Amino acid sequence: MADFLMPALGADMESAKVAQWLVQPGDRVKPGDVVVVVETHKGAIDVEIFLDGVLNDLAPEGTDLPVGGVLARVGKADEVGTAGAAAATPTPPPAPAAKPTRVKTPAPATAPAPVPTSAPVPAPAPARPAEPATPNWPTAPGTRVKASPAARRLAHELDVVIETLTGTGVQGSVVRADVEQAAALGRATPTAAKASGPSPTRAPRGGFDAAMMRQAIATAMTRSKREIPHYYLSSTIDFEAANSWLESHNRDKPPPDRLLPATLLIKASARALAEVPQLNGFYEGGAFRPGAGIHLGWAIALRGGGLVAPAIHDADKKTLAELMQALRDLVQRARSGGLRSSELTDPTVTVTSLGDRGADGVLGVIYPPQVAIIGFGRLFKRPWVVNDQVLPRTLLSVSLAADHRASDGHLGGQLLAAIDQALQHPEQL
Repeated sequence: MADFLMPALGADMESAKVAQWLVQPGDRVKPGDVVVVVETHKGAIDVEIFLDGVLNDLAPEGTDLPVGGVLARVGKADEVGTAGAAAATPTPPPAPAAKPTRVKTPAPATAPAPVPTSAPVPAPAPARPAEPATPNWPTAPGTRVKASPAARRLAHELDVVIETLTGTGVQGSVVRADVEQAAALGRATPTAAKASGPSPTRAPRGGFDAAMMRQAIATAMTRSKREIPHYYLSSTIDFEAANSWLESHNRDKPPPDRLLPATLLIKASARALAEVPQLNGFYEGGAFRPGAGIHLGWAIALRGGGLVAPAIHDADKKTLAELMQALRDLVQRARSGGLRSSELTDPTVTVTSLGDRGADGVLGVIYPPQVAIIGFGRLFKRPWVVNDQVLPRTLLSVSLAADHRASDGHLGGQLLAAIDQALQHPEQL
């Protein structure tokens, strides 16, 4: 048996609440399956599992677990046979174990006799579907279906009865697309369901506490500034060639196919990190550990305040169109509460752009255990010397904050130069 542990979804996370299990005890799981939703100060996060086998001993919903706490146990597939069958019944210790003690106490003392007499026999079977009626996720009366937090929120907004849907997600869970299709077909909530009104727990579900997030970010950044010897570099890039190429590329394309400048910045940063890999990775245990891939954490401002930087995986291998699609998807899910744990645990470098906020530049604070953060400012017009002539050019400021334990200004300068060089040839990105 192996332990499935609560992941660290960022340096600013200390614990999380088990919000909803998307699988049942005894279910077979494989790496990449989303099996549980946890609530952190960043909202509801879909947690993937990276073990292969049979899931048992699930932590009860509503439990607060520290990072590294045991969420569940996973047995090997070949352990399933009679042992697995036996484990499937005793596994829900949270429900069946609590039931008998509750029955024993009231049976002799209290009058409601019908429950105690029948409870000892049926409890092991019906207890599983019945227990989830009290958890955090609001549902209509009846058996709860598996659904992502984003799908539940959208169903509430569109008045769709999520219990009537057939899910197309992992292990049959309902996803946003299922809700959108149901809404298009007019499968809305019946009047009776509307009249009952929302559950008192409905409003805060899947959201985040902005004040708590600020506090967590401040704690992580204080730790970063205290423990990481930062050095800072900055440069100004002539963005004229990139800007002209973007305008030409987007001119005859419909809005969904157009590229934002951010796609060029992401791809140029990824290309540069491939040339200077000493800045792509983590500082842990007193040594630098290179990243397994170039997974850029793109900083996203959340509505209502707060910040999250989920990863765009293998950014150096994606085309510009693929990066644009990934960026749109990531921003949408970050703001609607549909991020996955892997997107928060493995960014190898953070990239932040405050250009759309009007800032000329940004000097970032490294997000531990990463060793660098790249910052971009806004595009602006300035006189610039080109071939000994002063011309109006579109310029862009870029900065680097890096960990002096893992690199030095020589490597940092090489990275900024590589970003500049990549943006001078946008057609090659």
